[in-house]
Order: sequence, then structure tokens, then C-alpha cells
Amino acid sequence: MLVEVCANSLESALNAERGGADRIELCSELAVGGITPSYGLLKMVKKHVSIPVHVLIRPRSGDFTYSDLEFDIMKENIKLCKELGFQGIVSGILKKDYTLDEERTKSLIDASNDMKFTFHRAFDWVKTPLETLSRLELLGAHCVLTSGQKKTAIEGFDFLKELKESAQNIMVMPGSGINDGNVKLFKEQGFRAVHLSGTKFHKSLRIAPPISMNSVSFLNDDKIGTSHLETIQAVVNKVK
Repeated sequence: MLVEVCANSLESALNAERGGADRIELCSELAVGGITPSYGLLKMVKKHVSIPVHVLIRPRSGDFTYSDLEFDIMKENIKLCKELGFQGIVSGILKKDYTLDEERTKSLIDASNDMKFTFHRAFDWVKTPLETLSRLELLGAHCVLTSGQKKTAIEGFDFLKELKESAQNIMVMPGSGINDGNVKLFKEQGFRAVHLSGTKFHKSLRIAPPISMNSVSFLNDDKIGTSHLETIQAVVNKVK
């Protein structure tokens, strides 16, 4: 069974390799489901890690419906990953009605060229998952990462089995909440791969900082925070 570790830093990637993982999904900011890692992190992981690395292509947190400019950013990042020699891409695009954006997803798959392409957990939002799985096969995706449309893969276990049984040429990779206490269930059921972060928190500061830099209000699936034109203009007009 292939074990893929979602690594959010160079240290995480190195620990994944040392721990015996077969592959890494490299990203940043796990708290928001992951976004594309920085150029510096990409270069350092490529330098120090020898196992295959697939890179998450997601330009921001929030939903999986992107503007034209965001779509261009995604294609540029895929181009960069190809130039750096990474083995795979993890990405995907939906429409606002929670259906697969076939045209744009196909463009990402084509841009990935000889790299493997995994459609990520945007799959867990789609309204017709079995049909979408078939469409992804036809588009040329190699793998789909999914929790079975539940919060965790254990909760979605029965549907994950249904997805695996219906798949023809695409690998169904369970992810979310997988650990050493439940991973054998997936192996026994015949899944060929699992995905986990294996994250544990360690205290980095001896004394807690005086104020928090985290903003819970920014954590939204159905809202996107952007700098507001009129708000910026109003401030500028006050001081210029």
C-alpha cells in the first residue's frame, strides 16, 4: 500500500521520508485545507527530499471556483513545478453549483503533461460523485483524494468502498483522519493508497505572545476575503 504524507514544511517532508512514506503531497497552511507552497519551499524540498513529491496547486483558501487570473496563476505554478522536476500535481476546479469544471480541470491535467495528476478533496463537495469519478477518468486524472464525502475517511468508509469498486483506471485514495489505529481497515479493503498528514503540535515559544495573529473570521469555505477597492480608496483619500 502506498502511503502519501501531506507535508506543510521542509521539516514535515523530511520526517515523512525518514518515516518510510512512499510519496509526499507538498503544501502550505493545513489549517485552511492547504495552498500552493512557496518557491523557496519547493526548491528546498527538491534539494533535500528523494522520494516522489506531488505539489498542491491551489492559489488561495476558500472555495474551489477560481477567477481567470487565479486560473492563470495555477497554470504558471504547474509550469514551475514541471521545470523543477516534481513528479505530480494535486489540484482541481469546481463550478459554483458544485459540479466539476471539466474544461478547466482538463486544462490543468494537460498542463501537468507527464506529471501524475490527483484531483483533490474538492471531490467531496460534488453533487454527483460517481458520475464525477467517471468524468475524471475520461479527463485523464490518475487519482482522486477523498474522504468519501464525509468529514473523515472512517465516516465515509462505505462510500469509499463504493467509489473504489466503480473506478476503472483511476485510483481512489482515502484521506482525512487516517492514523495507525485505523489504516489497516483500508488495506484490508483493498485500497492501494492512503493519505495523511500525521501532524502533531509541539510548543515553539516558552511564553505565549501578548496578542494572537490568527484571524478566525478569515476561515470561510463560502466567502473569499480580498482587499476592497472602495475601502482602500477611502483611506487613501483621507491622507493624500
